[in-house]
Amino acid sequence: MARRTQAERKSETRARLIDAAAELFARKGFHAVSAEAVADAADRTTGALYSHFGGKEGLLLALLEVWKQRTVERLTAEIHQLPDPAPHFAAMWEAITAPAEDRGEAWLLLEIELWQHGARDPVLGPLIARRYAEIRGQLGEGLADWAEATGTELPYDPDETGALVLGLLLGCALQHRFAPHAVPEELVVHALSSLLGLRAPAARGSDRKTHPKEARP
Repeated sequence: MARRTQAERKSETRARLIDAAAELFARKGFHAVSAEAVADAADRTTGALYSHFGGKEGLLLALLEVWKQRTVERLTAEIHQLPDPAPHFAAMWEAITAPAEDRGEAWLLLEIELWQHGARDPVLGPLIARRYAEIRGQLGEGLADWAEATGTELPYDPDETGALVLGLLLGCALQHRFAPHAVPEELVVHALSSLLGLRAPAARGSDRKTHPKEARP
């Protein structure tokens, strides 16, 4: 077996530290986790953490960038290839709300932790704002590509659509965390389909007729 290069070893160390930080920050909170704890969880030295990131704050910024890409990948994967996006909506929902062993819950907890830290930190705040803007933009772009491929007209422009889809998913996921029965998958998929102006089966357990407002011109 060929020996790994120094660049490969550095890349592995960086990835292990980021993964360990993601899990610990989500489970315990950023301020409750020390640089030493992250290094121990990654089976690396504290010196390696400081060498790669300059400290815990630098690690959080690196994690923010990686998590942005993972978020976009979760929310946009293959949607443009599906004539009916409902199965993809269900997969998006499962990715966010899956049990902790599948890292879905860690995804949500880390999202909250990053938001809280950014809301209090004047340096990190603008970076998180940019992250949300990029997620909205890429999510909206993916939905726009899907709409063009399927001959569907989105009721809002792509950026607005991305903002609404992301907000609906996160808001419902927060409620689902404490009352799963009140916010089931069927309800979320129905809401997302309705948001895009698609016909969707009524959410289970609901006999009410809905009267959606007309889309803005």
